Amino acid sequence: MYNYENAISIYCFAVCTLIQAARLTFPSFLLQSSHSYCWRLDRRNSLHLSSKLEGFVEKREEMEIDLGKNAFDIDFHPSRDLITAGLIDGNLHLYRYSANVKPQRLLKVRAHTESCRAVRFINDGQAIVTCSPDKSILSTDVETGSAIARLEDAHSAAINRLINLSEATIATGDDEGCIKVWDTRQRTCCNTFAAHQEYVSDMYYASDSMKLLGTSGDGTLSVCNLRRNKVQAQSEFSEDELLSVVLMKNGQKVVCGSQTGTLLLYSWGCFKDCSDRFVDLSPNSVDALLKLDEDRIITGSENGLISLVGILPNRIIQPIAEHSEYPVERLAFSHNRKFLGSIAHDEMLKLWDLDELLQDSGKTLTSQDAVADGDSDEMDLEISHPKINKGTKRKSASKGTDLNGSGSFFADL
Repeated sequence: MYNYENAISIYCFAVCTLIQAARLTFPSFLLQSSHSYCWRLDRRNSLHLSSKLEGFVEKREEMEIDLGKNAFDIDFHPSRDLITAGLIDGNLHLYRYSANVKPQRLLKVRAHTESCRAVRFINDGQAIVTCSPDKSILSTDVETGSAIARLEDAHSAAINRLINLSEATIATGDDEGCIKVWDTRQRTCCNTFAAHQEYVSDMYYASDSMKLLGTSGDGTLSVCNLRRNKVQAQSEFSEDELLSVVLMKNGQKVVCGSQTGTLLLYSWGCFKDCSDRFVDLSPNSVDALLKLDEDRIITGSENGLISLVGILPNRIIQPIAEHSEYPVERLAFSHNRKFLGSIAHDEMLKLWDLDELLQDSGKTLTSQDAVADGDSDEMDLEISHPKINKGTKRKSASKGTDLNGSGSFFADL
């Protein structure tokens, strides 16, 4: 007869041995029993830390604002302690914030009949511009909340993105992959790019070369040349949707966040295929990228984690905050970089003390630290809570960018 007690004892001994070995290999703060971890022993005989990094984040104090509805985008005022949010119900909120003081709502405006997908302060913070699936662009006065001007049917499809290129030009991107550049002085569309086959998920302007970078749900990166009025380059189709984009390394590297959590790095001028891939944030999608400096970015992921990531060398420097268990939708800096703002699918807007978040960034977690030579069969040891399947990224969930607008497009319409 099979001795179940002996079998259980042997199994428990084996598990305890593996845990003890992990404790000897990794710092104690990585092995808190109150959180879930996934460890993978791969064919190179090395213990890898998976992208489930929730347990590594210390509890941080932050200011919270209950928006009442999910937000699609946020933006900070360029010089004052104000923050605005665009909500799924079409409302626009404006709040005043201050350290150790509960934020105060100043405005609630019914901006659009459908969701408010992007918000930006313009004209030195005197107005807020919003865009929507109703195809309109609205300018709202910051002081009174009254409408300054509305541009109807700006696109033939729902508008997903709105960013400022200069004091006289803005760019918008829609759900059908069309990117438009508007001359704010002439109030006309001066460039139209059929850049993508699916929704435009993010845009970033390289002012030195006058190139507009775009990412899309079709899995491609586009480069629009404003001087020549054409799509100068487009990457090959990647395996999944590209959701976010920033320009790093003094304009030499383009970093794109993807649906599977892989960061794709493209060398400037060589956009056909990515030059590097960083997979340590997988399998959680990277919906938000925020450039901290030329070597570091802040990422917002599907698992609710906000992480500090180094680029070349590629490494997770440190998970710095945990917004919630829901996907992080957008990140933004305050005008003095005192606060980091974040929104997720939990109807909460959180303001984090950036200095506090970064004070322990010397502690690094890198995949290179765990690599060892050798060959062995792959083995997974997983102790985790069940994850809610949130499905694939949809067009209705694509919103905003990190760039502050400073133009005066609607000032005298």
